[in-house]
Amino acid sequence: MSTTEVAVDSSNATLQELARRHLWMHFTRMGGYDEQHEIPIIVRGEGAYVYDEHGKRYLDGLSALFCVNIGHGRADIAQAGADQAKQLGFFTNWSYAHPRAIELAARVAGLAPGDLNRVFFTSGGSEAVETALKLSRQYHRLRGKPGKIKIIAREIAYHGTSLGALTATQIPALKEPFEPLTPGGVTVPNTNMYRTPEGTTGVDLANTVADAIEREGPDTVAAVIMEPVQNAGGCFPPPGAYFQRVREICDEYDVIMISDEVICAWGRLGEYFGCQRFGYQPDIITTAKGLTSAYAPMGAVIISDRLFEPYQSGATSFVHGFTFGGHPVSAAVAMANLDAFENEHILDRVRDNEAAFAEMMDSLRDLPIVGDVRGVGFFRAVELVKDKQTKETFDDAESETLLRGFLSGELFRRGLVCRADDRGDPVIQLAPPLICGPEQFAEMESVLRPVLAEAGERMHVRA
Repeated sequence: MSTTEVAVDSSNATLQELARRHLWMHFTRMGGYDEQHEIPIIVRGEGAYVYDEHGKRYLDGLSALFCVNIGHGRADIAQAGADQAKQLGFFTNWSYAHPRAIELAARVAGLAPGDLNRVFFTSGGSEAVETALKLSRQYHRLRGKPGKIKIIAREIAYHGTSLGALTATQIPALKEPFEPLTPGGVTVPNTNMYRTPEGTTGVDLANTVADAIEREGPDTVAAVIMEPVQNAGGCFPPPGAYFQRVREICDEYDVIMISDEVICAWGRLGEYFGCQRFGYQPDIITTAKGLTSAYAPMGAVIISDRLFEPYQSGATSFVHGFTFGGHPVSAAVAMANLDAFENEHILDRVRDNEAAFAEMMDSLRDLPIVGDVRGVGFFRAVELVKDKQTKETFDDAESETLLRGFLSGELFRRGLVCRADDRGDPVIQLAPPLICGPEQFAEMESVLRPVLAEAGERMHVRA
């Protein structure tokens, strides 16, 4: 406690008072909350819904943060963690192993495509990306190519917030406060086909990766990192043979291909891994979130036999790790989560319902403010424009008014949790729990349509 401040008496204080005084929320303008502006406090979840401290129900159209894939309130998943904690609450994976980490590694490897047979556990997504980038550098160094350190990523891409992962993240506003960063980040165009010149193909966009490698020098580039469907900017799917061409380029230039699937794995696109949905074989998959459906924190890096080969024998080790990577309680929760995926046919449910979800989202195209609708599986977005014919977007001040001044608060007030984002052009994103179906899609539409219509009127959007 500061010597100049009086601590709040927690025995009499409300959750609001305690939160305003002590809790520092992530990516949050803390100055926006005071006695007149409540912090949203979620206290309970059940299925596709969550409830706040006042008992109000909300449809969780974002799976919390692309995480709670099997839905909220699963006592069986929680019980798996509790049972494990009674037996072995924790032991490290630093030079030791325990049964749950071993079993989960084998299970994940069995689900992963091709020769991705080695699993390195982390506590979350940024740690997984950090691990993949460090592994890429050390792998090339062990093979006599120490100059291969650069990382190629796409415009507006988000790959985490740790200092190394920010090298790959291509959102200037997230990087500038912490510069200078780890050197080596290289940017190529993303696959926003709504704003790509007409006639551009997936192969054309993929070839920008080859151009970047040539420009930087093939002996300096370690890896390419890409999400199957890019999150930041609003759910950009890959066009045509995009990833197949990126794979060819990586092989040609001895560059590691990292598929960042922190969001896109574990059923979000209707497959265990997004690369399976689009038919490409990466060298590394980074993942987290849906691995445990967020019932416990856990991430993983899934690595090919080829990249593991230098570590297979002798005295070489990957000089990297995290205390809680492979935590036995998280691993037990992940195993129970994957049991639920199998027993409840979660992937089939996504495949069976994604067309209905897409149809609901596409129905919003008639609104003047909706310029584009895109996405795959249970991961979709609408891009908002001020002129449908010219695709004119909103400037920074207009986006502030539109998103933070109206849409974010109004959508939540009407009972829908989703994401209003302007890291690229303004978008509304939805990624509901994978247990959702037509009933929940209709509920989403009943909120989205009137709120977006009112937003268009407020912003004087031209039809």
